Amino acid sequence: MPRKLSHIAPDWWDYTTLDNDLINDAARLTERDIFKLSRPGFRVVMYDTLEDFYLAEALEYIHAWKQSTADNPVGICGPIGPTEQLPLVARLVNELGLSLKSAHFWGMDEWYDEASGKEVPVTHPLSFEKADHELCFNRIDKKLRIPDSQLHFPRGDVKPYVQSWNAGVRCAVMQGGQGDIKHWAFNDPLRRSGKYKNEPPSPAEYRKLGTRIVDLHPITLAQNARTSGGGNVTMVPKKAITVGPKETWLAEKVSIWQAGTHDNPLGQRLTALMISKGIADSAVPMSLLADHPNVQFNYFRGGLGSCAVEMH
Repeated sequence: MPRKLSHIAPDWWDYTTLDNDLINDAARLTERDIFKLSRPGFRVVMYDTLEDFYLAEALEYIHAWKQSTADNPVGICGPIGPTEQLPLVARLVNELGLSLKSAHFWGMDEWYDEASGKEVPVTHPLSFEKADHELCFNRIDKKLRIPDSQLHFPRGDVKPYVQSWNAGVRCAVMQGGQGDIKHWAFNDPLRRSGKYKNEPPSPAEYRKLGTRIVDLHPITLAQNARTSGGGNVTMVPKKAITVGPKETWLAEKVSIWQAGTHDNPLGQRLTALMISKGIADSAVPMSLLADHPNVQFNYFRGGLGSCAVEMH
């Protein structure tokens, strides 16, 4: 018997195709319940203030880059959502006088321009590469900066980016946020079509996906319009280039940061519950991290919210 249709986009897979009992179990989780979801390989960390939250996120960059040497280069894969940590990273590097000459950085994703068949240019107002440079790398003292050749951003031609993951550089940590559609980077659920008409890809199938150009779920388009474009969804490209699960599993640690800005109270609970209990389902891409050996979910307590019904 085929699974139920999505409640929000019937032509797609997403978390609303899960069993209602699982969704309701997640909605009932208290802050204490979420904290107790930690298990070997999955750690839940709570922060009392946004200052502490974003400082801890920035320090992951510093801890990774401090390990890097010319003989053993180390990098970090970082997100655009959230972005508040990026200026802190630059300030910490400058204050510590930390040379990044051997360090590496991978951008997680970038918008794809269908008309040109390439990634959007850095002049695009929503360009992730532009944001990384303006918020972080351009603020680092020139004598300390990572060489441009060691900054790896996804392109329409994904081959150089993929090769950079297999060039002898250790990825100490992949950071990410969680979107409304329960993705990391732009690893969205797939369309409900073809061989996946009645069932989504198996977790094993989805985990084989590498860096690629993807179609974005309608919820992802709406979310990026809300968080970055004042709600103007017409300016948000319908496709993107994203780091894949294949590269994600090359990272020693996956660290997800939830301040309550990018996903809602239910979403912040649902993926933690699924990962904790080992429930992997590609309709909820973040849940596939249940099989990664070192995952950490970081929460701002003030952003956890409640799933109780409130009329506004």
